[in-house]
Amino acid sequence: MLDEACASVGEALDGADVAVVATPLGVLPATLDAVLEAAPAACGVTDVGSAKRVAMRDDERFVGGHPLAGSELGGVEHAREDLFDGATWYLVPTPRSSGVLLDRLYRFVSDLGARPVTIDAGLHDRLMATVSHLPHVVANVLVEQAAALGEPAIGPSFRDATRVAGANPGLWPDILLANRDALSAQLDAAAERLGEVRAALDSGDRDALARWQAAAAARREALVQAALHTGPTRELRVPVPNRPGVVAELTLALGRAGINISDMSLTPAPDNTRGEIALWVPEADYERAQALVREL
Repeated sequence: MLDEACASVGEALDGADVAVVATPLGVLPATLDAVLEAAPAACGVTDVGSAKRVAMRDDERFVGGHPLAGSELGGVEHAREDLFDGATWYLVPTPRSSGVLLDRLYRFVSDLGARPVTIDAGLHDRLMATVSHLPHVVANVLVEQAAALGEPAIGPSFRDATRVAGANPGLWPDILLANRDALSAQLDAAAERLGEVRAALDSGDRDALARWQAAAAARREALVQAALHTGPTRELRVPVPNRPGVVAELTLALGRAGINISDMSLTPAPDNTRGEIALWVPEADYERAQALVREL
């Protein structure tokens, strides 16, 4: 649904505090450039693309973004008011990203009900290749193999594993191509693991297959619990100089260390030469975060 339509990008951005570019990846770079050209100097610009390599822009107003929300269904008829509730929303600052605008985007994302998490662009693309793009490829392959059998038998495991098969053919080729390097690496890694399974089957190594199954169950449970568990947080206050990129540097360093920031606020000093950033991190990671900050 549209609240208002505008005749131009400039008209849409007039007086905007935040601009969110939500287009297919094939036209995302050109749209981002047009938005950054027209956006006010104090407007934070972000996107929702699932591959960051093609989206990142060397502009202090830009912070890449990617909400992990939605489904295989598209169109306004499938809109949901709770779409972002509890969802992880990756924010991907650059070395030039404004700390004030990054703080604004944190609050914007939080107000939508999502959980903002700062991440490096390269790590984001490797992660998405593993947990999103590779599963889509595998789902398509499974459908092709089942169809080749010529029998209509479909079990629960097949339905679960192929839910995303054939998702929006107008969008997904661009998604796969935009993240081709990371996805190719994950395809190679998956092929290597499939080769290990094939070797265990050929040799009749039941123990190896049992260990593989047990390890997969334990790892899946650990991944699910890590994604669900937030736990208590603790405030970490850090004095920072007033220079471009300092907040992005700090949040990315914590992100690379696997320390999630559940909230943040930036308070500039009256003379604007320095400021203080307050970060809320998991209590279990507080000491490690404090030590890491001291090293920066």
